Amino acid sequence: MLSHVRRRSVLLMAILTLAAGACAGPGPTAAPPHPGPGVTAPETKMLTRPSTPAHLDPPRPPPGPALSSPIPIPADSYAPEPVVEIGTMEIPAIGLKHRIFQGVTLRNIDRGPSHWTGSALPGQMGNTVFAGHRSTHSEPFYRVHDLTPGDRVIFDVHGTRSTYRVTGHLVVTPADTWIADQTTAYTGTLYACHPIGSTDLRYVVRMALVT
Repeated sequence: MLSHVRRRSVLLMAILTLAAGACAGPGPTAAPPHPGPGVTAPETKMLTRPSTPAHLDPPRPPPGPALSSPIPIPADSYAPEPVVEIGTMEIPAIGLKHRIFQGVTLRNIDRGPSHWTGSALPGQMGNTVFAGHRSTHSEPFYRVHDLTPGDRVIFDVHGTRSTYRVTGHLVVTPADTWIADQTTAYTGTLYACHPIGSTDLRYVVRMALVT
């Protein structure tokens, strides 16, 4: 009888031991053995997500030469200004060949077409600007309204010859001094009072450098 009871106790203890083993968490993992001398441990590779290349702004172009600034026109049209002759202008389409001067007052413009000081010189990058009379003094710009696209305007300044071609025309007010604004293109502007015999408006001829 005792042997039977003992067998049942042993069986019960075995069942409880198996159940406890099933519920227990995994035990500590043994560290891999250290490789012996002369044995290289296997390399551990880290998997990383490839980075996206940054989208960089294109580099800025190097700065070009500074553009000159046309000087303001004084309120006094005969304000003190040196009289300086700088060369000649020729416009074959209207039969013009005339000496040209440097300045923005009538001290120079009365003598012939005059270069607006601070604008580009003929042949240089920028906008070369000349003013001239239409109905007084030698009337060099009397027929500028007859110019058409393609007509040549030829300058010889300080021994340098340059040729422009007419690209168009427009009429503005005396306040529209933006006609002398500079640009990185090679352009030119002629202007005179308009209509003929009046100072109410300005007749403007636009040009582009050819050679």
